[in-house]
Amino acid sequence: MNITMLLPFIVLIGAMFLMTRSAKRKQQQAQTMRNEMQPGSGVRTIGGMYATVKEVNEDTVLLDAGPGVDLLFAKNAIGSVLSDDEYNRIVHGIEHDLKSDTDVVPDDASSLTETDDSADEAAAASDDKSVDLGKKDATEEPADETAATETKSDEEPKKTDGDSDAK
Repeated sequence: MNITMLLPFIVLIGAMFLMTRSAKRKQQQAQTMRNEMQPGSGVRTIGGMYATVKEVNEDTVLLDAGPGVDLLFAKNAIGSVLSDDEYNRIVHGIEHDLKSDTDVVPDDASSLTETDDSADEAAAASDDKSVDLGKKDATEEPADETAATETKSDEEPKKTDGDSDAK
């Protein structure tokens, strides 16, 4: 056999080896996460249910899903163990920001406006130059309009609503 015929098989076997290696690593991480689970931890099951761990056994986990609702799950059914902040945010809707306890958005816009002297000077300078946004004077318009209509009339013949070139 030629080496060029074996090359695709070698690449395929290498890719399969890398994929199984990463899958084993993910399984190992999930197993470690499930073994480190403790009572009181917030968890999400693979079905998407959020609950608190009540008791951890060899292969099972007893979850508290609400007042008077205890559920027994296999350890493999635990999708992830959540941090306390994340669990409270998702289940109870409690947002806890450790960075600051102040409002991010002010109640009014006064703190958003500039109070510098340079801003006042820029405003005064812009008032000096007035900009005319109105139409041009009436004396200038007819001359421009007549020249424009004369050039249009030379280029195209005028059509009326009833006329048509197709016959």
